[in-house]
Formats: sequence, C-alpha cells, structure tokens
Amino acid sequence: MTVEIEERAEEEDWIVERVSFDATYGGERVTVFVFLPKAGVAESPYPAAVVFPGSGVIHQRGNDAGARRRVPEWLVKSGRAVVFPIYKGTLDRGGELTTDQPSETNRYRDYARMWAQDLSRTLDYLETRDDIDSERLAYWGTSWGGRMAPLMLAVEPRFETAVLYVAGLKFQRALPEADPFNYVTRVTLPVLMINGRNDFFFPLETSQRPLFELLGTPEADKKWVVYDGGHSVPRTQRIKESLDWLDRYLGP
Repeated sequence: MTVEIEERAEEEDWIVERVSFDATYGGERVTVFVFLPKAGVAESPYPAAVVFPGSGVIHQRGNDAGARRRVPEWLVKSGRAVVFPIYKGTLDRGGELTTDQPSETNRYRDYARMWAQDLSRTLDYLETRDDIDSERLAYWGTSWGGRMAPLMLAVEPRFETAVLYVAGLKFQRALPEADPFNYVTRVTLPVLMINGRNDFFFPLETSQRPLFELLGTPEADKKWVVYDGGHSVPRTQRIKESLDWLDRYLGP
C-alpha cells in the first residue's frame, strides 16, 4: 500500500491530516481525513472513530469541506481521533452514483462492495500508525452510514463497538450479497443506536426497531435511545450518550 500524507495542519479544534493510499480495486486512490486531538488533550495512541456519513456526500463536492462539516468536533476534543474516508461515489470521488437507495442491480452491489473495501482499507492504514490504537476502533454511522452498518460490521471484524445515529433498515431491497438485512444478525459487537421518534426516513416501529432487535449483539451490549424529534436528536443528549458509550467500550 503506497501512502502519501498530502497535508497536515494544526487548527483551532484539532490537527488534521489529508492522507491518500491505494484502493483495492481499479487502480484508484482513497483519500482519508484524520482528525487528531491537540497537544494536552490526550496521549497517543488515540482510540479512533471511523465515519460512514449520511448520503449528502453523494451529491456534494469538495472533500475538505465535506469531511469537516460531518466530523463531530466534540469527539476529537474528548481525546479520540476521528477518521473520515472518502468512499467510492462520494464527494470528489463522485459522479456516476446519484442515490443511496438500494436496488436489485449489479451496479448497486458493486458499489456496496467498494464501500466495504474502502472501509477495510482504511483500517489497514490505521494499523500502520503509531498514534492510533487500532485495537480501540469504533464505527460511527450516521443515517446512510447507520443503514449500511450491518453489512460493514459483519464483514469487518476489527471494530470494538459502533454508534449508529438516526439509523434504520430500508424497505427497498438489494441483491442478497448487498442487502444489510441479510447481515444484521451476524453483528455481535456492542452497538448504541440514537434515534428520533418521528423520523420520516426510518420510522420507529417498521425500520428502527427491526434493526435493533435483529442485531446479534447480546442484550447487555446493545442500547437503543429514542428522543422526540425527526431525523435528528438534541445535540446535548447525543453527545452525552455517545461519550458514555465510548468510555464504556473503548476506555475513557
């Protein structure tokens, strides 16, 4: 794997690096943004959260702005690193992909495979870094990233825990090998789900509850928190629940 650190800068809230490395397909390169705590916040090696974002990144362009606006700065300030891969079909790797909606097509299946490969390749890269504790990794899935979590977590065993924000299952189906429904029972790591009661993308009883109840995670290691709201929840509660969960499973 050929790695290039393209930029490193110390900013107000974090130290940010833009890194690229070889993808596992098509001779492409994957860009990853690594957000590190500033000096005095925590000591390395840092536990890390790897982001799978919402579907807005399919339509937006600009890797730098796209990553920054979706990284929870409070998570970096808590002493964790946050890692944001630019997945195939998103931001400046976008173009042909126009929707995150599942379909029973080879094209959608191939994209799902490349997303999983980008995620695993990112973890391969993190294992080469001395300042990242690759044994304390969390999957951080928002909306689309939460919906894809069953597939991603079932095929990638190196995560210790997952936080899924406004997530659920979709009614539209994909080919069996690309359908998260076929993977959800295979997920056994600790999972926190944070949802809005009136989410119009992922209805509570028909989308959120099936995802939570079908998870293969032991009951003691999964938690579903529902707040009043739609496809979002109050920031204060989201921060508290997330940090408490990461303290529990990755260490404070």
